[in-house]
Amino acid sequence: MNGTQTELPLPGVANPHPEDAGWGWRKLIFFVFLAFMAHVALVYSFGTKKMPMPRTVNNVPQLQLAGRADELVELENPALLALPNPRDFASSVWLKTPEITPPAFRWSEAPRWLPLAGKDLGAVFNQFMQTNAFAETPLTFKPAPQFMLSASAIASALPASSTLQISRNLAGRELLYQPALPSLPYNDVIAPTRVLILVDAAGNVVSAILLPPGNSLESSGHSADADNKALILARTLRFKTAKQITLGEVIFYWRTIPLTSTNAP
Repeated sequence: MNGTQTELPLPGVANPHPEDAGWGWRKLIFFVFLAFMAHVALVYSFGTKKMPMPRTVNNVPQLQLAGRADELVELENPALLALPNPRDFASSVWLKTPEITPPAFRWSEAPRWLPLAGKDLGAVFNQFMQTNAFAETPLTFKPAPQFMLSASAIASALPASSTLQISRNLAGRELLYQPALPSLPYNDVIAPTRVLILVDAAGNVVSAILLPPGNSLESSGHSADADNKALILARTLRFKTAKQITLGEVIFYWRTIPLTSTNAP
């Protein structure tokens, strides 16, 4: 119809080209063998090339088994520093044989010093000085000192009785009455006694504590009788009223009188 002629097989006539009907088994085997040979050729052609050399790896951690004499194993020994060890700091001394120099055969006696008598030192000089005695002349270039005050004037400067002094925060509160402090019988000077007291708002002493000596001089002149007397007197003090409790220090300066002798000579 469109100008294209199509040859139709005639009925009862065989096909003049039977090989064009499809792939035969011979042709299929040929193409499979051809593909196999091509694959083998490609393997041989590309298999002959050299592979790149691997890089050298540096600083790779290595595992090494330590022996029984290794330093790392010895660090786990708890007696490493307590007991002798062939690798300690003293091994170079006590493991090394000392070199002993043999003595020389030329022997000589040690020097013998002559004894020196100490009592004879200066004996000749002392004998010479005894034969040359000179008359002694007193040197009176400076007259004897004269006291400007008499003994009675010096004695009057001493306190006539024992006194007390109030310090710290309690110094601003006035005493209601001045206690009579006795003179203590003692042949030496007694160091001042310091008492720390706590006074309530009504003016009564509620606590009295004996303070230790301030220095070595006060400690040497310490007297137990004076301390007991100071505690008794401190508790009897009375102050004026205040709004709050007050903490202060009372210092007792004792006057001493010499002890009278009761035994006849």
